[in-house]
Amino acid sequence: MTTVPPLQLSPRRVRLALLALALGGFAIGSTEFVAMGLLPNIAHAMLPSEYAANTASANAHAGIIISAYAFGVVVGAPTIAALGARLPRKRLLMGLTLAFTLATIAASLAPTFGWLVFFRFLCGLPHGAYFGIAALVAGDLMGPGKQGRGVALVMSGLAVANVVGVPGITWIGETWGWRAAYGAVAALFAATCVAVTLALPYRPGRPEQTVRRELKAFGKLQVWLAIGMGAIGFGGFFAMDTFIAPLVTDVAHLPAGFVPVALTVFGLGMVAGNLVGGRLADHNVRLAMLLAFGTLAVALAIAASVAHLPVPLYIAMFLVGGTGSLVTPAVQLWLFRVAHESPAIAGAIHHSAFNLGNSLGAFLGGVVVAAGFGYVAGIWLGVGLSLAGAAIALLAIGLARGDGQSALAPNAAAIESVR
Repeated sequence: MTTVPPLQLSPRRVRLALLALALGGFAIGSTEFVAMGLLPNIAHAMLPSEYAANTASANAHAGIIISAYAFGVVVGAPTIAALGARLPRKRLLMGLTLAFTLATIAASLAPTFGWLVFFRFLCGLPHGAYFGIAALVAGDLMGPGKQGRGVALVMSGLAVANVVGVPGITWIGETWGWRAAYGAVAALFAATCVAVTLALPYRPGRPEQTVRRELKAFGKLQVWLAIGMGAIGFGGFFAMDTFIAPLVTDVAHLPAGFVPVALTVFGLGMVAGNLVGGRLADHNVRLAMLLAFGTLAVALAIAASVAHLPVPLYIAMFLVGGTGSLVTPAVQLWLFRVAHESPAIAGAIHHSAFNLGNSLGAFLGGVVVAAGFGYVAGIWLGVGLSLAGAAIALLAIGLARGDGQSALAPNAAAIESVR
């Protein structure tokens, strides 16, 4: 097995490297969520006949680009992670950010709606692999016992994107067109590629990490339980997140101009929760998982109870954003522990699971709303999904304790297994 010596970097170099990784998270957050605010613009430009006949139908049709991106994440995360596991991580991240850049440029130049859907699928392919490999690199940079904080720092870029990047790029799209918005996102990815190239230290590849070894992760029950936590438990977060706009306008009866404010409050909660979640996961990953899903369920219940009151609703949105972001570092660190021989896959499938949660929460929430139960009922559905995530976490912890698995090993040992 390849022995990789510990990093010997100055604190300044470590901060610059972590910032480069977080910039990638910022760019990914921008490209993933900006489409939601620009759907009407895209529908009007790319589906003009349908838009003229039925605006709501055209907007729903345009939403396929969001599903295409999510499908790209689900497909690309384990595939790229397994195939690239042997490569030096810096070079792999450089390749992934370059792929993001080229695919986003292609999307901005798409001649037809069909091509746009295809290019958005391509944009999603590097998503999970980037976050998975970046989390491993960040844990290496942070040192023993701080891998959860490394994951949180990488993910903080995505959280900050919801506060700054998405509103800013949405404004660009509304002012100069959706193509200009994706052009701005491509510029962010290009900047990330340069930053990763300059700031990250070179580390040798790992020839022992074959595709076969990485894919062994899928033979472990604990890995599937972790995927279930993300897909089901975190689906509760998206059961509310998907319907923020109508909650503000139709339930709290605020003008549409308050929707961006709600998104910003939600994003600020995500930033705070993400940083707290990293420290909590490093301290006790089992407790972190249970607290994350449990407090998310409580926050969603509060939101459902006060949804008709503007100020309490905004407070509840901050809480949902914060508690939802506690989940990410906890589940990611648990995956690193239970699939320690397959670190690249462990990092990547975490994001496949969360994108499945995105689809599941949005779909089930949509079913509840379409059935006439209202947007608040969708939030209560989210409570149930989050509690299901907590139940899966309890099962995983119980099985790990009974089997004496490495998931219960000290943090430093767990981190050393993925160096």
